[in-house]
Amino acid sequence: MDKSSAAKKTKSDRPFYEPSEKVPTSSKIINEARTSLRSVRTNRPFTPREENRTLFGTSSNRNKDARPPSAFSLGPHHFDGSDSRPVSGTRLSPIDHKKPVAAADVESLLLCPKPPVDPNRPVNVRKKARPTSLNQSHSIENLAEESPRKAESVVEQPDTERRVHSGPKERTKLLLDERGEGDGCENSSKPDKKRTESGYVSDSQNAASSRTSSATSVKASPVLEDETNPEQNVYFQQEIKPLLEEMMISKGDAEKLIGLANQLYQILESKNLLGRNCIRRSSILKHIFKLLDVPEPKLLILLAKIIFAFHVSGNNLTNVCKLVFKVSRDDKNDELFVEDKKLLDLLVTTVKKSDPSNTCDALVYSIGALKFLSGNSTILKTLAKLGTIEALSGILRSVNKSNSLSNHPSDQMGHVLVQMVACLRNLADTNSSREKFISCHIIEELLDVLDTYTHDSDIVLHISRIFSKLTLHADCCSIVTKCTTSYKTMMHVLTKHYKKEDVVVRLSFVLGNLTAKNDEARFALFHQPKMIESFLHVFKSYIDLDQKLSSVEFAASSDTDKKDLTKVEDVLMKLVRVLANLSINEKVGAALAMNPNCHQLLLYIIDNKDLTNSEELVLNTAAAINNLTYYMYADTENLGLQMNIAESMVKLVLNDHIEGMVEAARVFGNLSRLKPIRQFLTQHKIDRMLIALLDSGSRDVVYTACGVLINLMADEDKRPTLKEENGIAKLVEVLRDFGQNDWQLAGMVCQILWNYSSKIKSTNDCFGAKESMDMTEVLVEYLDEEVAFLNCNSEELNDEVMFEYLHDVWQTDFCPVANQLLQRIELNQSKFEELDGPS
Repeated sequence: MDKSSAAKKTKSDRPFYEPSEKVPTSSKIINEARTSLRSVRTNRPFTPREENRTLFGTSSNRNKDARPPSAFSLGPHHFDGSDSRPVSGTRLSPIDHKKPVAAADVESLLLCPKPPVDPNRPVNVRKKARPTSLNQSHSIENLAEESPRKAESVVEQPDTERRVHSGPKERTKLLLDERGEGDGCENSSKPDKKRTESGYVSDSQNAASSRTSSATSVKASPVLEDETNPEQNVYFQQEIKPLLEEMMISKGDAEKLIGLANQLYQILESKNLLGRNCIRRSSILKHIFKLLDVPEPKLLILLAKIIFAFHVSGNNLTNVCKLVFKVSRDDKNDELFVEDKKLLDLLVTTVKKSDPSNTCDALVYSIGALKFLSGNSTILKTLAKLGTIEALSGILRSVNKSNSLSNHPSDQMGHVLVQMVACLRNLADTNSSREKFISCHIIEELLDVLDTYTHDSDIVLHISRIFSKLTLHADCCSIVTKCTTSYKTMMHVLTKHYKKEDVVVRLSFVLGNLTAKNDEARFALFHQPKMIESFLHVFKSYIDLDQKLSSVEFAASSDTDKKDLTKVEDVLMKLVRVLANLSINEKVGAALAMNPNCHQLLLYIIDNKDLTNSEELVLNTAAAINNLTYYMYADTENLGLQMNIAESMVKLVLNDHIEGMVEAARVFGNLSRLKPIRQFLTQHKIDRMLIALLDSGSRDVVYTACGVLINLMADEDKRPTLKEENGIAKLVEVLRDFGQNDWQLAGMVCQILWNYSSKIKSTNDCFGAKESMDMTEVLVEYLDEEVAFLNCNSEELNDEVMFEYLHDVWQTDFCPVANQLLQRIELNQSKFEELDGPS
């Protein structure tokens, strides 16, 4: 075969069984799955959905008096009109005086007391002025517009002609005329005045000013609004005002209000009247606020959309976020958010533009609403597309930057972070989230948060949930490993919150993911200060808790006790996995193998748990013990410990559980390097059980059994059992069935037969006549390269990497020992049968 011939390699002579050159070939890479040391897998901890949507969850340890409330009353009176004043781009003209009015003069004009009865009596300017109503329009802005008109009316009356340097009497009288508080004669030539919420205005001004007067406490005059944008004002009068009035009239009809609110939003959006530059913004918001006590979720969502679109701030922003939060608390309203994605967009945009240092309360409720809504799978996908992850990453950076400049982390920021990390926990479930988490550097930011808020169990829990999802992927594990303080932080959190099983189980799962395939991570974690002592302390605390719950379950068998016991076993499962993965590293594994406390805790599980009820825990523990016993070399220094391990593992072999037998056999493969252990195994008839497993038909089971039999056949007194149990014929069948597809296993079979026949004198006597003939036939066939690869499937032959692997294993693991065994058989093959002695 051209391909096989090209794949031949010339190798230097080396002693039998010596490993080939340490060159990183594809065979060695693929072969890692067959090594004695293995990482352990386990399922990700289940994250339950909370039945009731609350701001901090029922299990939160936060002080209820210091945290924002989940339940609150909210109505129109909670919204503040002062925020609703539109931004005016008009520069106000000065008062028509030759000398500008000083600030003090303006204040005296606004707060001028009523003049005394006697005009000759001086005015007491120190007297406390009557407070001006919040809704009065006598402000600095209004004076600029009203002064020219009032001046014209004064000119018509010579007696009231105003001078530049007028005295107190004249100044007071003029102000009274303007406010309509003078006597009847002086005001007889003026039109009648009406008192409104905005102050005194003429009939001609009343219609225009009443639309916007009570929406804000300090606002521009109606004249200013009209003159600023006449076209917009006309549109307001003709289209928007009638709609608002109809909404006020229809306050008792929720269905009609929903239609009108939809219509209002569409009109405002079509004419680009949303935002802070709308001159009628204050009047529109005033009407919207009055409708917020209508208990109809769909209407509230529509009104909240309009309020958000007007870019409110301050108290109004906080309250509209509370409004959305309140509606989102009921999962029955999720469909309303699905129907109206614009509100979600506005909510995400609001979060993105918020400054955590100034809008903590607003962020708590806005992100809290996103947290609730992201629990819905449909809304979750929408939020991911709207850039929610990017928006939250910006808040994370701002919070971390703010905390870095402070000596103590902010509790208010902590409230925001709880909502944020809980929302990110849900977002981590989307298909495209991982790439966004990486590109937005959220993993690094979360590690900083974890380091800063190690005392906050709510934040710690949610971040551990996020990492338990992300670290299932190698690229995320690599980012965590590159952060120099990540392992120190995680060990600190694990030690601090070791009594919180929901934190420990997830953080342990994360550490298990990080150390599963990364040797750098194993080394880095192990070398954290007092890592082993701290980790084993956590391990022991849950072993003790398991002992306590097991005794309770035995006595009472209550459902609650069984549920708690299951949670503890889940924690133990994750902790065991970390130990198993750590021990793959040579230095770390050797150190753990010499730690008696580590073995004691692991053996407790083997001795006290059964495969029927705690299958995964027992199997993972056996795998961890296998990794540790790999470093227990063939000496009697730790014979007592190794004997204890062997005694515990016998229980698994005697159990009618094939995976348990395999795990135990792997441990015996390491321990059987010591002769006392081999003697112990034969006394408990483990050798006979392993021979029986050769008929299992499972390649992995046979492979493991062969590993132990190789060591057992090193003792001459244990060899007869192999032939007595028909082991020779079984091994030949294994060679024939699995050889061409598994050259490692074929090589192990040859090693068993090589060790077994070390004292051979006659091939037929040693193996049996039929067995010797079958064995010779198979070996000759497999040592022929063309025949050996004749049965390989076409995919393996065409795959250069796979073919290289197969050829390399055949050449290094099978051929040397198979050649030696074939020569021994041929040398001891008798051509003549022995004659019986004379009778």
